[in-house]
Amino acid sequence: MARRDSSPDFIEAIARGLDVIRVFGRGHPMMSLAAVATASSLPRPTARRILKTLEELGYVRQVEGGYELTPRVLDLGMSYVLSRGLWEVARPHMEALVARTRESSSIAQLDGSDIVYVARVAVPKIVTLAVTIGTRFPAMQTSLGKVLLAALPSAEVDRVLAEPSRSGIVPRWQPDASERAAALREVR
Repeated sequence: MARRDSSPDFIEAIARGLDVIRVFGRGHPMMSLAAVATASSLPRPTARRILKTLEELGYVRQVEGGYELTPRVLDLGMSYVLSRGLWEVARPHMEALVARTRESSSIAQLDGSDIVYVARVAVPKIVTLAVTIGTRFPAMQTSLGKVLLAALPSAEVDRVLAEPSRSGIVPRWQPDASERAAALREVR
């Protein structure tokens, strides 16, 4: 998975380590060494060394049958949220909005053609959307995504949406360029 970059500043080992962390996705909480190597397109010895390094650093642990991520991985994402001061600034406003509307409130940011939730105050409901910090959805198919895309110039929207989604979700609605432009015009 790690991309090959011709820049002398690109560190392939870090890219491979992050690739290994990312293979533990939904439905794959525990993976064998062979499964990690296959999913990350890495030779088995390389995958083993990366897993052993991540284990030493506390990001994975060995369990019967393979490896699993530890909660320490959350530190990587929370570093982003905390470095922005986002939660401290947004939380009281989001909580007030939720109290007033009795509806959940979320903040997301664009990451390629996806949105990623970075803050959320949820209202407990019988039927609810399972959204947590770090949840990723295709941007054009969500209200938050449309708002973020509508704020961009048209050329930037085209560039952003040309990137493949990493959400793992295949949207039912896949608008052509004119449908997309009309939807974003309506949002604006």
